[in-house]
Amino acid sequence: MRNALYFTLTLVISVCIKPTAAQDSAIIRNLYTRSLTNPVAYRNLEPLCKQVGGRIGGTVKAEKAVQYIKRLMEGMKLDSVYLQPVMVKHWERGDTEIAQIISKKRGTKDLNVSALGTSIGTGDKGINAEVIEVHDFLELQSIGRSNIEGKIVFFNRAADASRINPFESYGGAVDQRSRGPVQAARYGAIAVIVRSPVPNHSDFPHTGVTHYADTVKAIPAMCVSTNDADLLATWLKEDPSLKLNMIMNCRNLPETMSANVVGEIRGSDHPEEVIVFGGHLDCWDNSEGAHDDGAGVVQSIEILRLYNELGIKPKHTIRAVAFMDEEIAQRGGKAYAEFARQQGEKQIAAIEADRGSDTPWGFSMDASDEAMARVRSWMPLFKPYNIWFFEKGGSGVDIRELKSQGASLFGLVTDPQRYFDYHHCANDTYDKINPRELQLGAAAMATLVYLIDVKGL
Repeated sequence: MRNALYFTLTLVISVCIKPTAAQDSAIIRNLYTRSLTNPVAYRNLEPLCKQVGGRIGGTVKAEKAVQYIKRLMEGMKLDSVYLQPVMVKHWERGDTEIAQIISKKRGTKDLNVSALGTSIGTGDKGINAEVIEVHDFLELQSIGRSNIEGKIVFFNRAADASRINPFESYGGAVDQRSRGPVQAARYGAIAVIVRSPVPNHSDFPHTGVTHYADTVKAIPAMCVSTNDADLLATWLKEDPSLKLNMIMNCRNLPETMSANVVGEIRGSDHPEEVIVFGGHLDCWDNSEGAHDDGAGVVQSIEILRLYNELGIKPKHTIRAVAFMDEEIAQRGGKAYAEFARQQGEKQIAAIEADRGSDTPWGFSMDASDEAMARVRSWMPLFKPYNIWFFEKGGSGVDIRELKSQGASLFGLVTDPQRYFDYHHCANDTYDKINPRELQLGAAAMATLVYLIDVKGL
């Protein structure tokens, strides 16, 4: 007991005065030790995945997620825990999503498909029409309305698997999902089926939001797994007149109120200056949302737990936010930015974890050259923990609004090679989380928060 008290007092003293390099190293070592030897974040994630599950904004499960995270943080003896109201869109998938090839040459074949977020339904009778394959919007234009009208457009541009970074592969193909339906509708298409915009081959169809335009008639839209996209393309070559039967009963409902969940430890010296970190609480309804982004939520909460457990009193307010509505309209991030502006707070730094919980590499940085140089000067403190990536790049959509308020933005960067095996797919489940990697990510974030707090940017 005496040793534990001495350790806590040493930590408190070391962060109340300017810490030495040795003290910094000792505190960081203890952040990692506590995170790795007591995997609380991993345990906190299980109820979010298993008891709540798919929690797209506006739904009953999203509200259950809000209440679970609120109770979790209320049990941590933080200085404050509160909700920030957020009005969100409300889309529900329904219980039917079917796509079946009907070919005179080959017969019939059911495809693995998933309705796109905000898609309208087909009606009970479904849609039965010929299919026309295209690979980009220029090809759509060259084919023209006369050849597209009344048909189902099949967007089949594969993600470039030769890219080393799969996020680049995804970025080069995802416009088919996000903008394909509205582009196809301009040429008279009656529905759209989109190849999953991921570099891997699997039977799991991808989902994600699609954006309609007020001036263009909305048409039903779904994604098909990469394996079945290849199959559909092969059958089309053999039978260009084949038809596709699509049935979906997804629907858009009136907007509803939801919330961000916020927990914080007030700063001892500068409580009006904030270091904020978080992940998004909503996820697609077809999965448990483990990697995307339950992991980022519990990693952020873990930072507060580690501070409390180690007796570290921050100079600035440190704040965890579970953002709502990242997947559809990012209203949670916008609501938080407006809250910070109205409160007259200074947002020093914002960190988002939204790249899954695989092995952490470091941080992308959207900040001034001076701030980035400052962070890179801390690399020797990160080196023992295999954190080495500190490069200019994006952060996260939930915190991007804070840049205009002067915040330096950071995104937790993890090994990306397995991320799109799960991203927006039904297999993004708790069993795919490695507890050690999850806890390493939390400790890396806690280390960055600590160094920003005591050394400044």
